[in-house]
Amino acid sequence: MHPEEDRQVSFTPRTPRVVAARRLQRRKDRDQTGRFLAEGPQAVRSALAAGAVVELFGTPAALTRHADLAAAAPTVSPVTEEAIGALAETVHPQGLVAVCTQVDVPLAAAAAARLVAVVADIRDPGNAGTVLRTADAAGAGAVVFAGDAVDPYNGKCVRASAGSLFHVDVIRERSATAAIEALRAAGRQVLAATGHGADSLDDLADAGALAAPTAWLFGSEAHGLAPALLAAADRRVRVPIYGGAESLNLAAAAAVCLYASARAMR
Repeated sequence: MHPEEDRQVSFTPRTPRVVAARRLQRRKDRDQTGRFLAEGPQAVRSALAAGAVVELFGTPAALTRHADLAAAAPTVSPVTEEAIGALAETVHPQGLVAVCTQVDVPLAAAAAARLVAVVADIRDPGNAGTVLRTADAAGAGAVVFAGDAVDPYNGKCVRASAGSLFHVDVIRERSATAAIEALRAAGRQVLAATGHGADSLDDLADAGALAAPTAWLFGSEAHGLAPALLAAADRRVRVPIYGGAESLNLAAAAAVCLYASARAMR
């Protein structure tokens, strides 16, 4: 339907197109269709730049406020406030939700990235999305969701990535071991971030070891990396703690490690 025709009427939560889009809040439907939802103007802008948007739903006020985004969308569907509330997963929706095509690429794509983040078995979507955003900010070229990791297209993960989902190569690999082997075969040293690592991040930085192409492994905040993955890494690296804190949370540790590598690679 042409965007100008779409603006003649606002769809409700019961409109079939809205109902179909809302189903994408479930992983089963995302996997079956190869599509997902991106909520809010920042995510929509990044999705449009990546050519991933299939349809843009928005309240009339939001479509007017973000006329540039509406003009760039292939299909625009105005919806009521109730409909946007059904499509959005936040308490205070910003009026825009886009249906997007999934953007993940094969594991081989990571071979071109000098800096890679691997989130292994991370189940918390907020943590995974934040690591994705941090990896993007640090200049990583790829993020691998490995093992039993959360779906990168989970709504909370997409929101936590703040658009970075569309900026880096996103890879899904069921076998974390296979991901490690492929990255090493592509010439990446594999560093496992762990609070009990034998190597200090500072010592590696001082020795110039972080300048080499690197894949960082990050595990879940609750359980860390599995013993088999720790054993598969080239080094097990701890972030030094100078104060009284017991440890860093996952997102903070990932930021410190990725930025240390980014600085060394410059």
